[in-house]
Amino acid sequence: MTAAASLPLDTMQRMELAEGVEVELHPAGPMARAWALLIDMLWLLLVYLVLGLLFLLLAKIIGIEAGQGVVLLLFFAADWGYHVFFEAGKRAATPGKRAMGLRVVSESGGPASLGAVMLRNVARTADLMPVGYLTGLLVCLFTRRFQRLGDLVARTLVVYATPGMVHSSKAPPLLPGAVPHPPPVTLTREERGAVVRFHERATLWSPARREELAAHAAGLTRATNSTGVQELSLMAAWLRDS
Repeated sequence: MTAAASLPLDTMQRMELAEGVEVELHPAGPMARAWALLIDMLWLLLVYLVLGLLFLLLAKIIGIEAGQGVVLLLFFAADWGYHVFFEAGKRAATPGKRAMGLRVVSESGGPASLGAVMLRNVARTADLMPVGYLTGLLVCLFTRRFQRLGDLVARTLVVYATPGMVHSSKAPPLLPGAVPHPPPVTLTREERGAVVRFHERATLWSPARREELAAHAAGLTRATNSTGVQELSLMAAWLRDS
């Protein structure tokens, strides 16, 4: 078995919620979050443009000073409320995050509460310091799940919105007539665990993704493509039950 095969098969993080039930999260890195932020900034720019036009209208109706006060309040509500409105509840994502396939969840993988969403956005000011989200970026890079300060305080995560986040940890059934068999060589404990985890997670991936991952163990299975996937699953079933 090659050295690559003993490495983790993916970057998902597993959390057990109850017996036999796990949540698997894919934390989003700084680059995906930066693109989402850029899209949200464009949407906010459009909102600010509308508010600017509203200010010109109010200035003519109630005067410049009164109109300015009203519009400044609306600017504050838009800037702070934009993220809270879209990230709270079932929406769980701003337009920018949704465009990048991301969503905000609690650290347990469930929906983030309104209080948590408000808290993570109150802390956004600290993440912005000293300029351009530099603090938030640095904290993201040095935390295991790419959390900025607001996420750490509110105990939230920004993850990829993959379907079937909560699922049974039971492995998928083998093909009819297939007989599990031991690996042709002795594996280390880490290698055995990697093979078994591949079998347990197989239903989460597309066929192309399964073949891509199974290719790392081609030295063990002596097969590629769907045949390699089947061989690795048969060995995993034997290792799991032995």
